[in-house]
Order: sequence, then structure tokens, then C-alpha cells
Amino acid sequence: MSSRDQILGRVRRALADVPDDKKTYAYDRAVPRDYLREHGDRSTEETTDLLAENLADYRALVHRCTQEELPALLARLLAERDARTVLAPPGLPPHWLDATGTSRVEDRAASTPHELDEVDSVVTGCAVAVAETGTIVLDGGPDQGRRRITLVPDHHICVVRVPDQVVSSVPQALERLDPRRPLTWISGPSATSDIELDRVEGVHGPRTLEVVLMSGDRKPRLA
Repeated sequence: MSSRDQILGRVRRALADVPDDKKTYAYDRAVPRDYLREHGDRSTEETTDLLAENLADYRALVHRCTQEELPALLARLLAERDARTVLAPPGLPPHWLDATGTSRVEDRAASTPHELDEVDSVVTGCAVAVAETGTIVLDGGPDQGRRRITLVPDHHICVVRVPDQVVSSVPQALERLDPRRPLTWISGPSATSDIELDRVEGVHGPRTLEVVLMSGDRKPRLA
């Protein structure tokens, strides 16, 4: 018996005394959901400013640009790191990297951790960004690629479409996300602290996270 079968078996036994017509709603009825959906009433501009502020608090490097300015900005950010190779998912708009002059690495299932570690930078889009927590969420979409490409390389540039992909709160973000997809929640660059609170970055993800808030573009929704 698999672990999945064991867990589902426990769930069935726990619901054994619940009538069949109420099982679907038993959990929803047992848990009150009267919590705030967002804290405060903010305009779109104020929500975006809050996102930028909280991203910076987590030591992410935040940039703003228009859709037209994005290729030049990405070229500058990659040049500042002397990036010679950049990994980009297949669904990333090709013109975003036209001005970079870097060698583009494909997102391949066969890539080994060692090969990914040799990549200088990775550029992706995102699924949604949460202003109140300064969190970027990836769901493995065409412009985000496999989860590991944003966990192994040391430098990650994530482009957020403003205002289409920016929400105020986690409850609002969850409404947009499909729980069946591989979700990665990112709040700043990878970091940890030892017992003396000495901070170490780049332990289990990118040492440097750069977030580009790009206005003037809307991502098509997946069917």
C-alpha cells in the first residue's frame, strides 16, 4: 500500500459518520472563513508600490520598466553580472532577450544539476505576485519552466506583468492558482540563518533574485 493510499484511507475513515450528501461541504462548514481578504483599501498603484517595498525588504533587487524598455533592461542586468549564458523557458517571449548578446540555454528535462549550476542566469515570468507578503509565485507555466531551473542557477530574474499579475493578498492569489500545478512561492533570494542568526544566502536557491515590474503588458490566461 502506498503512502497516498494510507492517507486517503484515513480521510475516508474520518468521514465515515458524515452523510454522503454532506461530505463535500463538511470541511468548509467546519472552518470559519470570515478572515480579511486584504488589509486596507489600496489603489492599483499603491498595491504595486507595496509589492516593491516588501520585495526589497526581502533583499530582492527591484526594477521598474515599460514593455518597450524591458529588452534593454534585461540586457543591462545580465551585462552587469557578466552573464554569458541565460536559461529561458520555451514560452518566454523571444524578443525579451534579443538585446542581451548571451547564449540561450534550453529548459531540458535531461539537464543535470551540474549543468544547471553552470548556467549564469535564468529569466522567467511568473504566475502571480502578492503585494502584502512580497511573494512571487511560479506555477511551471510556459514562461516559467521547470521548477528546478529557478532553484539551481545562482541568479534569477523574474518579470512580473503590472497590474495584471499583482494582487494584494494570499487569498486573492490562491483564487488565481491551480493547486494541481507545481507551485513555487518565492519571498526574496534563498537564505537561511544558523543558531547565531548569521545569514547565509544561496543555500537552496538563487543567491540573487531580481524582480522586474513591467507595466503595459497583459499575459494571456491559460484555458
